[in-house]
Amino acid sequence: MRRALDEFQPDVVLIWGDDQYENFREDVIPAFTVCAYDDIDVHPWRHAQGSSMMAGKPNAWGEGPDKHYRVRGRRDVARHLVTGLIDSGFDVAYAYKPLHHPSLAHAFTNAILYLDHDRQGWPYPTIAVPINCYGRRVISARGFMSPFGAALDFDPPGPSPARCMDLGAATARILRDSSWRVALVASSSWSHAFLCDRTWRLFPDTTADRALYQALQRGDYAAWRRSTTADFEAAGQQELLNWCPLLGAMQALGARLAWSRFVGTHVFNSNKVFAVYEAV
Repeated sequence: MRRALDEFQPDVVLIWGDDQYENFREDVIPAFTVCAYDDIDVHPWRHAQGSSMMAGKPNAWGEGPDKHYRVRGRRDVARHLVTGLIDSGFDVAYAYKPLHHPSLAHAFTNAILYLDHDRQGWPYPTIAVPINCYGRRVISARGFMSPFGAALDFDPPGPSPARCMDLGAATARILRDSSWRVALVASSSWSHAFLCDRTWRLFPDTTADRALYQALQRGDYAAWRRSTTADFEAAGQQELLNWCPLLGAMQALGARLAWSRFVGTHVFNSNKVFAVYEAV
C-alpha cells in the first residue's frame, strides 16, 4: 500500500477514521468533522496511551514516547472540501485545532504508523476526517469495552452506512474537480470481538465481515448501501463506517480495485482488510 501511495505522489492524504472518545467527548459529538489543522507534532506512543491502551506496552519498532512525526497540514484543501460539502448538503463540522486530544486520534496515527512501517518518514500533508462510528456507545461506553450484558444508557446513533457512502461520493467529486492529487484512505479494523455479543465477545463476526468483503471484491456497492446501523452494531462493525465513504468515493469515481486482502482471526480482537483502488 505504501508503494502505491508513493507511486501516486499525492499532494495530500485524506484519512477517514473513528474518534473513540478521544478528541470529541461530552461537550460535542459531531457526525462528520474535517480537521483543517496546520502542521502538528504527533507522538504515537505518548498521545495514544489511554485511547489505544498502549501505556507501558512494547511496540514492533522498539520506539518510546519521544518518537514523533511532524505531520503537515493543508488547511486550504480542507477548507475547500468543507465548503464543497456544505454546498452539497452536508452540514459537516470543521476544526482548526484539537479539542481534547493533543494531536490526532489513534485511527489516524495508526494509519501513519503502518503506512510508514519501514520508517521512511511521512512526507504527505494529511487531513483527518473523523466519523462518529461508535454512535450509541461513544459516551455511554466511552467508545470502548463495557461489561458483558450491562445495561447502557445508549447515546443517539452515528450516521448510517448509506449516509457515509454519500459523504464519500461527494468528497470524491469535490476533490476530483480540484487541482490537487488526493489519496483517500479508510483507517479501521473490521468486526471487533469486544463489540460483538453474538460471538460472546470471543472473536470477530467473520461471517459478516466476509460477506461485505466479497461485495467489495465484486464491486457490489448496493450491498454496502443496504447495510443498516443495526447490522453494523450487531456484528461489531462500527468502525466500518470509515470504509463506507471510501466505497462511496470509489463508486463515484468508477475506480478499479487493483488489490485487496482479508486477514481473519479467531485469536485477536478484529479482522483486517487492505485494499488499493486505482482511478480510471
